[in-house]
Amino acid sequence: MMHLFRTSLGVMALAAAACGPGGGALAANGLFLAHQALYDLSLVKSRSNSVNSARGRILYNFTGSSCEGYTSEFRQVSELDSGEGKITLSDLRSNSWEDAAGKSYRFKIETRMNEADAGRVDGSAERDGDHINVKLKLPAPKSFTLDGKIVFPTEQIQRIIAAAKDGKSLLELSVYDGSDDGQKVYNTLTVIGQPIPADRASSTDPSTTDEHMKSLKRWPVTVSYFDRDAQQKEGEQTPIYAMAFELYENGVSRQLVLDYNDFVISGAMGKFDVKDSKPCN
Repeated sequence: MMHLFRTSLGVMALAAAACGPGGGALAANGLFLAHQALYDLSLVKSRSNSVNSARGRILYNFTGSSCEGYTSEFRQVSELDSGEGKITLSDLRSNSWEDAAGKSYRFKIETRMNEADAGRVDGSAERDGDHINVKLKLPAPKSFTLDGKIVFPTEQIQRIIAAAKDGKSLLELSVYDGSDDGQKVYNTLTVIGQPIPADRASSTDPSTTDEHMKSLKRWPVTVSYFDRDAQQKEGEQTPIYAMAFELYENGVSRQLVLDYNDFVISGAMGKFDVKDSKPCN
């Protein structure tokens, strides 16, 4: 089940990102919203009976501006019960920074499973013309280049919001977020549904009742993540995982559903606090 926690950075980037679009500083109604969000995780279903129960939390902090870049701090603690006393406890922590133009990206990731030593990734990526230069400090020093068409996580969000506003229903992007061993690139397919008016809510949570959110429309979005290397070698088209959520036009997400093929987990927003942000001079 290690893939659950390695790929949770996708959740960080999309399902918990409140305002990191790297392509620009303005949303439809003004500046993106700095905030802290808490999501409560629970098991929806287990397709192969590999998981009897699941619980956990995602805590996400976002700060920054278009002039100083965006910083996100993410932590996910999860407990999976596979039956017969088999409990898997994971603790995933990540800190990342991306500049507003989507040119620079820095990341530190720590993953701990049960009592095992933590796995760490520490690196940076810089866009340079038609390619991206990546430098890793951990898990081992290494430098390599990526295709310049690949986007970082916050630019991925910006592209999805822009596509939604343009009325598009499909978006394909290759994404690099530093997860796994710092060398993984994911191909993503995003399916965007019809916009949901601001005054329509099938259920309420702290996002739908917050004064900063009441006037904003949102879209039902599903993003599927594919192993780019596997596709290139084997033509594999089965996603590693997918997530569905409602995405507001300022980047905040609600009603998370995380599908890891063998089992599905939901993330209900339990807390939402808006933070002060400094305007650019």
